[in-house]
Amino acid sequence: MNDRTERITVTTRKRFPVPGKPDTWRVLMRRESWKPHRTAIVVCDMWNRHWCKGATRRVEELAPAVNELLSRAREKGVLIIHAPSGTMDYYKDHPARRRALAAPRASSLPRGIEKWCSHIPAEDGARWPIDQSDGGCDCSPPCRKGSPWTHQIEAIEIRDEDAISDSGMEIWNLLAERGIENVILLGVHTNMCVMGRPFGLRNLARFGKNVVLMRDLTDTMYNSRRAPFVPHFSGTDLIVNYIEKFICPTIISSAFTERPPFRFKNDTRPRVVLISAEAEYGSCETFPALADFLLLDGGLHTDVLQGTTSRKGPGRNDIPGTIVLEEADLVLLFVRRRALPPRQMRRFKAYLERGRPLIAFRTSSHAFSLRTPCPEGLVEWKTFDREVLGGTYNFYPHGALRVTVVPKNAQHPILKGLKGPYRLRETMYRHWPLAHTARVLLMGSCVD
Repeated sequence: MNDRTERITVTTRKRFPVPGKPDTWRVLMRRESWKPHRTAIVVCDMWNRHWCKGATRRVEELAPAVNELLSRAREKGVLIIHAPSGTMDYYKDHPARRRALAAPRASSLPRGIEKWCSHIPAEDGARWPIDQSDGGCDCSPPCRKGSPWTHQIEAIEIRDEDAISDSGMEIWNLLAERGIENVILLGVHTNMCVMGRPFGLRNLARFGKNVVLMRDLTDTMYNSRRAPFVPHFSGTDLIVNYIEKFICPTIISSAFTERPPFRFKNDTRPRVVLISAEAEYGSCETFPALADFLLLDGGLHTDVLQGTTSRKGPGRNDIPGTIVLEEADLVLLFVRRRALPPRQMRRFKAYLERGRPLIAFRTSSHAFSLRTPCPEGLVEWKTFDREVLGGTYNFYPHGALRVTVVPKNAQHPILKGLKGPYRLRETMYRHWPLAHTARVLLMGSCVD
């Protein structure tokens, strides 16, 4: 075990409803610093075989990534608890099983910790996002249900210093014995056992543990031929969104591996990253809604990176989670006057240097240009508008705005369905001169 003063830094993601705006949610990303010896990882139901052949194949693919994650976490001093439900007899003589049995009874066991939990009060009135009434098998023909598992898949190593248990009481005793408050759940299946087991997300959340789901090391029992008729992995994303809204935050494995999140080989969906960091125009509300639209209607994988909306404070110049840019296919940017830590800026620039596309909204012309001196340890990109967007931000005259389609570019696919002219009550940004490579699609002018 490493020095007990070492910390693990994770970035949690949670969704919160916007008061007075039904079905509108904000994403909150927060850095948390955890003591490893106060942290545990619970591996849920990563069995050697599942009744669904598709589920079995995905567990086989997921297992090596889980094993690497556990190895990294174990080195830091995190307790690993293996919970392959219904297989405890297989491990009756294993030191890790005996460790779970030997943990002293906690002084105050929560009432109901031994029971499956299918609902907590935070979910009152919530709409379940997928139809799993057929059991979630996406094979054709459907597999016959049963319980073919006998133990945890061999690709995940169980060390003597770990623990093995599928009991809510035993696991609670282990956590209490070691003073563990931070618990990470991973494994399968997100919409069933990961949430509902006695040691699952719901129970740990309602009984006061700082519990999170590791959202990239999980899978869902969902048949894409059922509502909402999205790809299998989009079904997982919808369940993750539900968990972030009603149960607990989520994290990604990058906190331990320092690599981009795990991705199933059959998950070929384009990956869109939406970056929001401004306090004036409400992108903290519109970007999550746009991400949901792209997920449901576009068949895309979406990640929202939300910076703080505070106008002041030490966290203002920080956009957590930028490691996902390393595998992004498209970035949507809505940022206003922020500097970034060098590592975050390097990732953003590296994305652009790979020739990947960018859609920049409104104030992103001066996304990384501060009006005040740049704080020590941060970096700006004052020439971003000229070097990347092909314009030079000047100022914003006030007044009604008349927008017209530039005739020679009227057939551009971005303008499909637009004819104009349009009259808007908005401010207009002036960008001049333009790069010779810039193609102007719409032209705005002040009319009063």
